[in-house]
Amino acid sequence: MSFSHDASPHVLPSLADVRETPYWLDDQDAPQDKSRVVGNLEADLLIIGAGFTGLWAAIEAITHDPKLNVVVVEGGAIAHGASGLNGGFVSASLTHGFANGLARWPDDMTELVRMGQENLNAIEAFVLENKIECDWQRVGELNVATEDYQIEKWKSFIDEARPFGEDYVWLDKTETQQRLNSPTYLGALFDQHGVAICDPARLAWGLRDAALARGVRIYENSKVKDLDDKGANVLATTDLGQIKAPKVLLATNAFPPLLRRLKYLVVPVYDSILVTEPLNATQQNDIGWNGNEGISDSGNQFHYYRPTVDGRILWGGYDATYHFRSGFGPEHAHSMNSWPKLADHFFTTFPQLEGLKFEYAWSGAIDTCTRFSAFWGMAFSGKVAYVAGYTGLGVGASRFGAQVAIDLLLDRATSRRDLTMVKTLPIPFPPEPLRSAGINFTRWSLDRADKNQGKRNLWLRFLDWLGLGFDS
Repeated sequence: MSFSHDASPHVLPSLADVRETPYWLDDQDAPQDKSRVVGNLEADLLIIGAGFTGLWAAIEAITHDPKLNVVVVEGGAIAHGASGLNGGFVSASLTHGFANGLARWPDDMTELVRMGQENLNAIEAFVLENKIECDWQRVGELNVATEDYQIEKWKSFIDEARPFGEDYVWLDKTETQQRLNSPTYLGALFDQHGVAICDPARLAWGLRDAALARGVRIYENSKVKDLDDKGANVLATTDLGQIKAPKVLLATNAFPPLLRRLKYLVVPVYDSILVTEPLNATQQNDIGWNGNEGISDSGNQFHYYRPTVDGRILWGGYDATYHFRSGFGPEHAHSMNSWPKLADHFFTTFPQLEGLKFEYAWSGAIDTCTRFSAFWGMAFSGKVAYVAGYTGLGVGASRFGAQVAIDLLLDRATSRRDLTMVKTLPIPFPPEPLRSAGINFTRWSLDRADKNQGKRNLWLRFLDWLGLGFDS
C-alpha cells in the first residue's frame, strides 16, 4: 500500500480549525526567556545555540570541570527551534538507524550500538534524577510494514542486526494490529527497548534548568552575527554585545551557519507535523494503542507518529521540503502543501477515525547532511568546534554529539574520538542550482521507489554507490 502524493479534497475539513503553531509550545508552564547579551562578556567556554546539543554540552562541560565559566547564547527562545518542533522520539541510534550506520561504518557498529544504548539509558537516568517533567515513556517503536516486500526486508534485518547488539522482534499482522489497529499493517519490526517518547520542549526546558542550577549562564534572544579570531580568544558579536572566549562550540544545526564550510555540509529541509484533537473513548477503543509505542512506517518517504499524554495523535513526516539556496526562516513554517497530504495519509492509515479534526500544524527545519547523521569538526586553530547534521534523530543523539564536541574542545582522550564516524566528514553538497536539482530529483526518485515495490532507479543506485544512498 503506497500513499497518495496528492491530498483528497474530502480531508480538508479536518484542517478547517487547525492552529498554525507547535503543539509542544502551547504550554502555560513555558518558562520566560532569559536575559539578552548586553555589553561585553567573558567565558571559558562559549556555546552558541541552546538546543539539545548546546544544553547537553553545557551540562557535560561544567560536570567535567565545575570551575569552568560556561556561557550559552541562543538566537531566539529555548525550544522554539528544532528542540521544540520535533515529534518527541528519543532513539538509541546514533547513526540515523542501524542500516545507515552499518552501510557507512561496519567496523564500528558494535561499539556504536553499545554507545547508543548507553546514551539512551543515561538520558533516561538524567531525566529521572533531575525530576524533569517531560512525560518520558520508554515504550519502544514499531516499524510497520505496509507492503509485502517490506516484510521480508524487516525479517532479514533482525538476523543481520543481532550480532551487533540490536534486539529486534518480528510481529505478524495479527500481533501488530492488536497493538495498533490499522488495516494497512502487514506486520512490524519491534524495537522494544531502543526508543522513548517525551515532550521535547519540556525536556529542553528541563535541561535549561539543570544547566542553570550547575552555574551555567544562559542568554536568549541573542543571535550571534559574527565570529572573529583574536589570537588566544574568539570574539562573538551579537546585536547588543560581545562575548570573548578561548573555546567555542557551534551548536546551531539547521540555522544559517557562522562558518563558511558548513554551508556546503548542511542544508535545511522542512518537515511537517499535525496533531489531532483528543480522541474520545470510542475512537481510542477502535485503534487500541495501549502500549503507547512510537510508530514509523517503512517507505523511503516515511511517517512517524505517537500518542500524547492528553489523548491526541501526533502525525508527521513523509515530505522533506528543500527551499532554493538553503532557504530558512519563519516563512517556511507553514506548509499548505504538506498538511493536506499528511491528513490524507492519516485517514488512509486510520479510516475508523474519519471525522477527527487536527488542532495543531507546523513545519520545522531539519539539519541534513549527505550521510544523514552527525559530524564534527574544528576551526580557528582548534578554538572552535562544531557538530551538526543529525537529520531528524537528534533528540537522543544530541547528547552524544555534545559529548564528542566537548571531548574535542577540552582535548579529552575518550573512545568516542576513535570512531571513524567522529573522525570523518560527510561529502559536501554541490552549489546551486545543482543542489536544488539534485535534492528534488532524489525526492522524486524515492517517491517512485515507494510506488514500485521499493525498486531503486539508476539515480538512487548511483547515490548508493557513492555512499550517499538513504532509505528509512
